[in-house]
Amino acid sequence: MTPRPAPEWRTTTWLNTPEPLTLERLRGKVILLHAFQMLCPGCVARGIPQAQRVAELFAGAPLAVVGLHTVFEHHEAMKLESLRAFLHEYRVKFPVGVDAPGEGGNPIPRTMEAYAMRGTPTTILIDAQGRLRRQLFGVHDDLLLGAELQTLLLEAQAGPVAGVQRPATQVLPAAACDDTGCAVLSR
Repeated sequence: MTPRPAPEWRTTTWLNTPEPLTLERLRGKVILLHAFQMLCPGCVARGIPQAQRVAELFAGAPLAVVGLHTVFEHHEAMKLESLRAFLHEYRVKFPVGVDAPGEGGNPIPRTMEAYAMRGTPTTILIDAQGRLRRQLFGVHDDLLLGAELQTLLLEAQAGPVAGVQRPATQVLPAAACDDTGCAVLSR
């Protein structure tokens, strides 16, 4: 089966980039999208540091590391000014988009909804053609992530590959926040 196109991001603000990012603007690059909340223990302890390492280790490669601050709980505590301070304190240098609020009072933000994310952290890999190739809720294993990124980078260099599998999705049991992440309880 052919992978499906990745849904476009619905954001209100972008930080650490001079202009908003879109999938179309990043076409030709592999994308690691790291969805997080600044009050998520798994995001702060493992997910964001992992995304920062990827950004550093793959600097110069046709790879974009993009953060998505997708808040589905504690909305009042995670406003834009708090996020700016958080990114400064944790020295996050990669671009970060702020997920647009859900429609009609829905606490689930629009991009989170479009990707059917189960919580944070969520790692999403998008190939150079803009197709969703992997989505994982929870902390991704470093070695496996590196191998998956290298595979996508080699594909991008070689051109489209026929017969590519749909993205695999791993789902952790729904729970509140713990060491591995923060789950959406209302799904």
